[in-house]
Amino acid sequence: MKLATVAFYGFSVGLLAVGLRELLTGFEENRCSMTYMFEYPEYRRVALPRRVARLYPAYGLYLYGEGLYAQETRALKLTGAPVLFLPGNAGSYKQARSLGSVALRKAENMEGTLHFNVFTVDFNEELVALYGGSLLRQTHFLHESIKAILKLYKHLKTPPQSVVLVGHSMGGVVARALYTLPRFNTNLVSLIITQASPHLAPVLALDPYLLDFYSAVRQKWVSQVTKLRNVTVLSVGGGYRDYQVRSGLTSLPCTPGDPNKLSLVATAVPRTWVSTDHLSIVWCKELVLATVRAFFDLIDPETRQFTENPEKKMAVLNHHFIRHPVRMLGEAQDTISILDSPEAWSEVNTLRLSYSTPKEGQVKYFLFALSSRRKAYSHFYCRSSSLMTSWVYGCVHRNGSSCVHAVDLSMDTELLPPYKVLILSLSDLSSVTHLVVSASNLNGKQFMVECEWQRQESQTLSVPVPHVLSFGLTVSDVTVNSSGLLHTIVLQHFHQVYQAFRINVVSQCKVHKDRLSNVYRMKVPWFREDSLTTVSVPSVTEISGMLHTSRPDNSSGVLLQLHTAPNCQYKVSVRTSLPRVLGQILRFCGPMVPVYTAVTLLLACGGQLSSIQTSGRAADMSQVVGKGLQPHKVNLPVFILHILLSCSWFKQVWSILFLPPMDALPPSFPDLTFHEDVVPVEEWPRLLSPLLYFLGAAVAFWGSAILRLIMRLISLILAPLHRPSVSRDCGTLQLRTQLLITLSLAVLGVASCGALSLFAAFLFHLYRVLRLQMTERSLSHMLNLAPRKHREAENGAVDVETLNKSKECNGAPLLSECALQEVRDDLQLHLCLSAVLTLPVMLSAPSLLHWIRNLRYSTQLDPDPCWPHAVPLIIVYMLLINCNTVKLSNSKLLPLTSCLPLPLTIAMVIFSPLHLYRVTYFLLAALGPLASCCLL
Repeated sequence: MKLATVAFYGFSVGLLAVGLRELLTGFEENRCSMTYMFEYPEYRRVALPRRVARLYPAYGLYLYGEGLYAQETRALKLTGAPVLFLPGNAGSYKQARSLGSVALRKAENMEGTLHFNVFTVDFNEELVALYGGSLLRQTHFLHESIKAILKLYKHLKTPPQSVVLVGHSMGGVVARALYTLPRFNTNLVSLIITQASPHLAPVLALDPYLLDFYSAVRQKWVSQVTKLRNVTVLSVGGGYRDYQVRSGLTSLPCTPGDPNKLSLVATAVPRTWVSTDHLSIVWCKELVLATVRAFFDLIDPETRQFTENPEKKMAVLNHHFIRHPVRMLGEAQDTISILDSPEAWSEVNTLRLSYSTPKEGQVKYFLFALSSRRKAYSHFYCRSSSLMTSWVYGCVHRNGSSCVHAVDLSMDTELLPPYKVLILSLSDLSSVTHLVVSASNLNGKQFMVECEWQRQESQTLSVPVPHVLSFGLTVSDVTVNSSGLLHTIVLQHFHQVYQAFRINVVSQCKVHKDRLSNVYRMKVPWFREDSLTTVSVPSVTEISGMLHTSRPDNSSGVLLQLHTAPNCQYKVSVRTSLPRVLGQILRFCGPMVPVYTAVTLLLACGGQLSSIQTSGRAADMSQVVGKGLQPHKVNLPVFILHILLSCSWFKQVWSILFLPPMDALPPSFPDLTFHEDVVPVEEWPRLLSPLLYFLGAAVAFWGSAILRLIMRLISLILAPLHRPSVSRDCGTLQLRTQLLITLSLAVLGVASCGALSLFAAFLFHLYRVLRLQMTERSLSHMLNLAPRKHREAENGAVDVETLNKSKECNGAPLLSECALQEVRDDLQLHLCLSAVLTLPVMLSAPSLLHWIRNLRYSTQLDPDPCWPHAVPLIIVYMLLINCNTVKLSNSKLLPLTSCLPLPLTIAMVIFSPLHLYRVTYFLLAALGPLASCCLL
């Protein structure tokens, strides 16, 4: 093995390690607060009809309770509003305790009759993100659970007509799948809140059932958008801490004009502002509180159940999850009369107001005249650390120095971590003569108010971000000499997910005094994925500049809003971060790495066959795997084909041949509407395909090296249990035994699980590799020891007669370099084959795990994604056990078989990035002819 090859693959795996480290650990620490139960939680099982219990024995429905509430609800005489929690992939029904406990505590603190009954579904912790065969079954059980829940309220005068669903991970996808059921009444569910649910596409498509399920859900919600317009859906992504489901996948695929669908990231949720990992999004106290507060505001006071008004639901969700303007629109008054004494009024003639309230309570109003400011300024900016709901007014009638009639303008207030902010456009205030800012603190609590007139154009700067290939060597910087309270920096050309930057903000002030904290906000105009950083002044702050979604039209970039302190200087520098770029590439293109790993191993197998065809000997495994990196033979044809498919005539030829469309990774654009014949395709993943090929080849190279090491260690452990062998046929099977084992494994696959029989066949082949490894070691030791036993003549010559006797027995050679070389050739061949045969076993592992977990309920996996190809693969595995280099070199099919890997790898890259399960089909197409070479 050449040192250059090892260095290259070492560098490639180093890049992969850097990207994985950034993906898994390169984020902020978990700033979520834990939710605690103050009493022991109880989960009371809800009895379901016998038919339902018989059809779904592994599932269950429970009511959450604790303390006195759990005792009161033992008879299931319920009077609250029903909420149903749906766990996700491998999720426990007990995850509902955070939502249930916080809702119960808030209901007790309100000392009213409003409360919620939190139900939870037990899906047996199934791996539905990797095995899609259970998704439809879960959907049907969810339907039955909803009907059973509503029956518990039949004794009420005004029973609830619908259930609110809260779905985590795949539970949110199952909730939306309810509407695909033919007998589902859409009025049973009118509000769905999903947490870290991959709505756009599955994270990994390891079986066709998963993609079929997603296709049915997408088609239903897109084709019947008018019918489902009254169904309100809120999707919350976890942010960068969630490396299992990237937040771009949580975007709801809906029409842009649908007002009842919201998609956002937890970092943008008011009073939350934190990133959560895939599990903590369930118990994150800040997010759970926002959800529970929204639930209480959604209650209709007359029915004491959830409102059915779509406008009311959207107003509440916008209030708690988007802007949080201190109070909702329905609570605000159009006009307000202010009748305080003239001493409480002060007119502000300066450009800026900075006011701290005294410790003594007082009434205070500041008046800003609009007439002299309309031409010179475009906006009015004001921020306050008070908790007043109404604090900025537009004066429409003035009497002397005070305003007697004003319009409340506070509804556009936006809540930031340290204070609330209001930005008013002067062009929208044509009927207002003065602006009134209230600084009253009748309760004696101190706070600060800062306001100023702004000319937005003069406080907006632009800076082009460095190119992604600058590797951090170039810096784009801009200096802001703050003369105001808000400055906006447009990060030009920053609109793609593969871009990643380190943004440093250094603040310095000439005069040190008490100031409000600064807020640096990275605002993404096309998606609600804003991130906020609160700092003091002076400070040095680093902001992670990465995106969850791309701008579809590349028309604008990200905005960096600096809520600053006046008379301070801010230096902003932007530098490309290579580790974060690699992390983003793996986050969005990670499924391509196993595809290129399979490509490398299959090309290595083809190289091994070519070596056997030309020289009759097998090459070293590390050598052929090292040569499996052939981007000029794989990526170049794929790129040419992609260009040809842009031509109409080639598309027609493609459709005439009934070929499926080229696979593409899930798009990074938000809120896309998918149609059957329109699949959005991004170009940048194709341009990065050589890099992904390098990473996949590095996995194949070092993975094969680890496989060789493991085989050597296991063979050392098993060697004392086996008699030493010197034959290349060790570990082979007789024809009758092959037929018996193949038939038994096929029956086992039909009766139980195809992945189980496939794994068993793989173990038989692995045993063949271990026996070859032990034989190679035995022969090596024997040949090393044999020369020491030969007697040497006095002149130093070897006794030829003795040497021949040691090599032959009845005319057949026993110990020779030729026999050792034959065993080594077979060992290298089978090591290469075992690396390829490992891939179908790994891709079928989720279905095997699902079968094992459900074994007590059913001994047969239904549906079985491995069954269509399990029997052919078992036959191939068993035939390859007896394969050796002599049989292959004498086979007439070897020239054809050695040519198949290259076209199959090209087809694999074209058709498998999204459909990962197709990798097994292409491997079977290559291994089938190879197994035939053992017979012909």
